[in-house]
This record gives sequence, structure tokens and C-alpha cells, in this order.
Amino acid sequence: MSYFLSVLGLVLIVEGLPYFAFPEYVKELAKRLPDMPDSVLRGLGFILMIIGLLIVYIGRK
Repeated sequence: MSYFLSVLGLVLIVEGLPYFAFPEYVKELAKRLPDMPDSVLRGLGFILMIIGLLIVYIGRK
């Protein structure tokens, strides 16, 4: 359970970084999101999942 909580905490830190560092950019991106095609959002999500998987793989090695 402590490992899960550590991972959850790190996820929240990483998720919060853009809001803390670039709040204006995040607001602008949020305004543009509804206009983006679903395929672009799916592609971006897939790429981010692969990057996350590689980071976990490298970290566990």
C-alpha cells in the first residue's frame, strides 16, 4: 500500500507541474481542446502512455 501511495503522490506532483509553472498556457490549451479531433487526442494519449511505460520499465531495471 505504501508503494501505491508513493506512486499516486508522484502522479499528482507530475500532473500539478504544468498548472503551477505555466497557468496561462494550460488555460489556452483547455480552450483549444474541444476543437481538436479525437484522433489527435487519442494519439497524444497513446504516446504519453508509451513514454510512461518506458519510464516505469527503465526505473524497474
